[in-house]
Amino acid sequence: MSSSIPSWLSDHIPFPPTQTLLCALALTLPLLLLFKNTTSKSPNLPPGPPGWPVVGNLFQVALSGKPFIHYVRDLRAQFGPIFTLRMGARTLIFISSADLAREALVERSQAFANRPRENPTRAIFSCDKFTVNSALYGPEWRSLRRNMVAGMLNSARLREFRRVRARAMDRLVEHLRAEAEAEGGGVWVLKNARFAVFCILLAMCFGVEMEEETVVRIDQVLKTVLLTLMPRIDDYFPALSPFFAKQRRRAREVRALQVSTLMPLIEARRGMIKAGKAAVEANSIAYSYLDSLFELKVEGRECAPTDEELVTLCSEFINGGTDTTATAVEWAVARFIETPSMQARIYEEVVAVVGGDGRKVDEGDIERMEYLQAFVKELLRKHPPTYLSLTHAAVEPGTTLAGYDIPTDANLEIYLPPISEDPKLWNNPQKFDPERFISGGEDADITGVKGVKMIPFGAGRRICPGLAMGTTHITLMLARMVQEFEWLPHPDQPGVDMSDKQEFTVVMNRTLRTLIRPRN
Repeated sequence: MSSSIPSWLSDHIPFPPTQTLLCALALTLPLLLLFKNTTSKSPNLPPGPPGWPVVGNLFQVALSGKPFIHYVRDLRAQFGPIFTLRMGARTLIFISSADLAREALVERSQAFANRPRENPTRAIFSCDKFTVNSALYGPEWRSLRRNMVAGMLNSARLREFRRVRARAMDRLVEHLRAEAEAEGGGVWVLKNARFAVFCILLAMCFGVEMEEETVVRIDQVLKTVLLTLMPRIDDYFPALSPFFAKQRRRAREVRALQVSTLMPLIEARRGMIKAGKAAVEANSIAYSYLDSLFELKVEGRECAPTDEELVTLCSEFINGGTDTTATAVEWAVARFIETPSMQARIYEEVVAVVGGDGRKVDEGDIERMEYLQAFVKELLRKHPPTYLSLTHAAVEPGTTLAGYDIPTDANLEIYLPPISEDPKLWNNPQKFDPERFISGGEDADITGVKGVKMIPFGAGRRICPGLAMGTTHITLMLARMVQEFEWLPHPDQPGVDMSDKQEFTVVMNRTLRTLIRPRN
């Protein structure tokens, strides 16, 4: 879950396109000359590559020709599990070991429970950090998070949406069948998975299941929001903000579109509630996330959330669980095709639990599927939604970690792959092996409470509140997809390319297309 833009995008600033940075170099040269000989007392930061005055390592990263995450990986090999990158006005401190992650996120969770400052353009969409994931640590954040967890994401409330999820699975199967019939058996995995989970989250948020045309329209608007919030050079050099007036104007236009798209849904729900319980139950779902927001009392504030704040909080709820879940499903299907025996074993487990009489697998069934549960856990170990967990920041000046200073205005980044693939923690960590969680005798608490070995949803006070919902959606979707279809390689993609790239999430470098064969 995240702010108006998912946390893996809003809290992480990979870097803008190289050509943008090169153009900005001319603007920053006067600053380089001005500050060339200035000195000031610096904090005792973790080691890192030497940088240039003012710009730090920004241009070194951009001109390296490497994806940002690969640059980070190489720095870890050089500097160890804690190191620093200076990116213009931003200081990024990376930690990448289980011990450091446990200390920062679990043992000293409160000390590192803040969020870094926000670009003013992004603040338009977050209502000045009025979201669960972007809010500064304090009473406002506690109110927002408590409401989301207690009001919507607790186990009892999630069970109320079982029928919504079941109908979304039916729509997914219908979509896949129609596409396969039209395309000679071929389907695009990510697109279909994304549509299904988006349907679920819209219904949970607004209390009504929508027609496909409406779903697609809202999806397009929220995608536009994400694209508008892609990093810019003034994220690193706020002094250059005057040169981005056109982009700020465009951001305001997109924000207006976002508000005008979601406000009718908010007003419709408000009208149903005013009409009484009978009207709500007759026309929609009995309870929604929006209902909890109408009732929300934020500590330290006298007024209820404004309409624009409602738009922001609803967008956070929807965006936060969409791409993360859909991406995981695509990686899972890739693993099915790479190792057909895993797909066959899950299908056998589905048949053993559900039977062969045509009954559709449901959430009660998946709780009894040991191998499927192990498969999803291994999926999250090898393919977490993002390689950089939610960005943290120190709450108070003078905070240290591993003997180094962590300034309050620094981004504390948790780099996940070295933890979930640490040979000291895992047997044969490079291998995708669900069996490790069954007969292999390995285990991992993905919340990090019992020990940090894999934390795809973060850990500590600011762990992703949608953890239970996300794993439920992934597991149910995979069970239903395998029950209905056999997943086979497409002639256009005879070999599965497991290379990745960072977009809104860590996605397959080549979007996966497969053949499907109905089971009956």
